[in-house]
Amino acid sequence: MHETPPPTPPGPSTPAAGPPAAAGPPAAAPPPSATQTEPLAHGLKQRHLTMLGLGGVIGAGLFVGSGAGIAVAGPAIVVSYLIAGALAMLVMRMLGEMSAAMPASGSFSVHAERALGRWAGFSVGWLYWFLLVVVLAVEATAAAQIAHGWVPAVEPWAWVLLFMVVFTVANLTAVKNFGEFEFWFASLKVGAIVVFLVLGGLAVFGLLPDTDPVGMTNLTGRGGFLPNGWSGVVSGVLTVVFAFGGLEVVTIAAAETDDPARAVGRAVRSAVVRILFFYVGSMLVIVTVLPWTAQQAGLSPYVKVLDAIGVPSAGQIMNIVVFVALLSALNANLYGSSRMVFSLAERGEAPRGLLKVSGGNAGGSSGQAGGVPRRAVLASVAFGFVSVLLNLLWPDTVFLYMLNSVGAVLLFVWALIAASQLRLRARLEREAPEALSLRMWCFPYLTWLTLAGLLGVLVLMLTDDAARPQVLWSAGATALVLLVAAGREWRARRAGAEGPGGT
Repeated sequence: MHETPPPTPPGPSTPAAGPPAAAGPPAAAPPPSATQTEPLAHGLKQRHLTMLGLGGVIGAGLFVGSGAGIAVAGPAIVVSYLIAGALAMLVMRMLGEMSAAMPASGSFSVHAERALGRWAGFSVGWLYWFLLVVVLAVEATAAAQIAHGWVPAVEPWAWVLLFMVVFTVANLTAVKNFGEFEFWFASLKVGAIVVFLVLGGLAVFGLLPDTDPVGMTNLTGRGGFLPNGWSGVVSGVLTVVFAFGGLEVVTIAAAETDDPARAVGRAVRSAVVRILFFYVGSMLVIVTVLPWTAQQAGLSPYVKVLDAIGVPSAGQIMNIVVFVALLSALNANLYGSSRMVFSLAERGEAPRGLLKVSGGNAGGSSGQAGGVPRRAVLASVAFGFVSVLLNLLWPDTVFLYMLNSVGAVLLFVWALIAASQLRLRARLEREAPEALSLRMWCFPYLTWLTLAGLLGVLVLMLTDDAARPQVLWSAGATALVLLVAAGREWRARRAGAEGPGGT
């Protein structure tokens, strides 16, 4: 089925919904256990969702960006990853609890609306959509630079165009295509981490040819385990916490499985612990095999370790892994952004035209081309193309401002997830306790602790010269979206008051 691409939907700073959203007072939130039948196809399998959870956050931030964290924290980067990973794990447990009880394509945007009101669902949904389509440009451009290094005759812009077209087509045809792409991408990334952990572990104990046992020298020497003190650990947390972003897509994708509640529960349970193991285990191997002073920001510590233990062509191997990780993130972000804006349209918070889904076996389990929100995909990729152009033309001005404006949005999203879970858990316990198949640990204490931790990270970012612009620009973008949401609420209430029976 061929459709004409609609105009790009308004960004978060523009009222997105048409008259239907403002025709009356805000509708009462449905009971927390109520779930609507999604018109989307149920083409994702449990293996897709599980691997999406495992591979969704294993990306360039880990393979390359971790070098910056090691440079500021030393061997204590292991503690930084433990703190950041625990924070992400708690957020995912909360999100998993709500998604298992109330699966929806809008995930935490729907939960925020039910818990806190339409303003919250509108705000977090558009902020997250904006985050994904901006970051998508970074991933496409970085992957194009790697591909250009392999084939210099093809310009980076041509590679970007190729990547965007391929993944747009994949997302337009059937949701199972997205699932298969992510399954194999994630499998490669997970496999690379496992091989690295095995080789690194053998090197630590001197079991590889021409290697001697390393011992604890690199963990305790050169300033000790905490060479820069606890302030280095804190700086490490600020460097690595955003590497855990991306797990949220699992709960968005769960709505397109045959049994969303069961699927998301299993995916969350398996993902959070294993991802923490992969991240912390990798860092422990890196700082044990090599001195922390050997690492540099911008250079992959994985390459340095593989070179040190004699793996041939380590740089090219990691280039391939990072390339796949970037394409995987691009694919997942395009999927997540299209489903988020589709969910916003379902609730009258985005143009109604985005509700159009392809014909065929919509809502079925065969995974055919039916039930794909093609207009939502095209709208998201259209803004993604704009972001890419801005990144190519004005990387240090216009696009830098856009990137800063989403720099801390993930923390705002996580905070709203925690706030929503506080409210919805009490309602679920009271109205539908049987829906709580996956429960947040030590509720409500760990939820409050998570909120305090997120606030602490934001405060620490404000004290950091490099991170402060991200917080301020992101706060400005969030305030703008909240202002739009408040204006929509005011118009809706005024329209209701002036309607039949009003004054």
